[in-house]
Amino acid sequence: MITLLPSLLILGLIDSTSFGTLLIPVWLLMTSKRVSVSRFLIYIVAVAISYFIIGLVILFGADTLLNSYDTLLESDSFLIGQLAAGSVLLVISQLMDTKKARYRAMERVSRGEGRFFKWRKQIMGDTSSGKSGIVFLMGLAVTAVVLEAATMLPYLAAIGLITSEGPAWPMSGILLAGYCIVMILPACILLISRLFAHKILEKPLLRLDKWLTKHAHSTTAWIIGIAGFLLVVNAINDLGLLD
Repeated sequence: MITLLPSLLILGLIDSTSFGTLLIPVWLLMTSKRVSVSRFLIYIVAVAISYFIIGLVILFGADTLLNSYDTLLESDSFLIGQLAAGSVLLVISQLMDTKKARYRAMERVSRGEGRFFKWRKQIMGDTSSGKSGIVFLMGLAVTAVVLEAATMLPYLAAIGLITSEGPAWPMSGILLAGYCIVMILPACILLISRLFAHKILEKPLLRLDKWLTKHAHSTTAWIIGIAGFLLVVNAINDLGLLD
C-alpha cells in the first residue's frame, strides 16, 4: 500500500486543480469583502463529500466488476478496446486544443459567457444568507462535481489503482477519503493564506484567477489527453506489444 500512496498523491493534486476544487474557490476568495470562512468551508466540504460518495459507488461497482469479470478484463479483446478508447481520447484532446478552439474559448471568456462565468456571477453577486445561502453553496458544489463527472479521469484512475492494488475495505475507503482531502487541500491553504496575508496574495490570486479562466478549455483537453495516454500505455504493456 505504501508504494500506492505517491501515485494517489500525484493524481489527487492533479484533481485539486479542477474547476470545482480550485477555480470556483479562487473566485470565492476574490471577493472584495471579508471572506466568509463558513461559506467557503460549506462549499469545499460539500465538494469533497460529493466526490467521496461518487467514489464509493464506483469503488464498490469496480470491485464487483473485477471479481465477476476478471478474465474478461485481462483478455486481449478488452485490452484492444482499452487501447482504442485511449487513442480516441488522445485524438479528442488534440481536436479540443486547436488554435481555433482556444480562440473561441477566450472569446467566450472575454464576453463573460460559459457556465463557469455564470457560476461566478451567482457567487459574487449572491446576497442570500442563512439557510438559502447554505443551500445555494451546496447546490453549487454538487453541480460542479456533476458537470465535472465526464472529465474526472484522474479520480477514476485513482479508484482503479485502489481497487486493483490497494487494500480491502475499510482501508480502501480510508484511502479514498484521504484522496478527497488532498483534492481540497490547496483550496484550504489558499483560504488560510487569504485570511492572514490578504494584501500579499491579492494580486497573485487575481492572476491565478485570470489564468485558470483563460486556460480552462486547454486544461480540460490536457486532462483528457493524459488519461488517454495512460490507457494506451497500460494496454500496450498488458498486451506485451513492446516485449
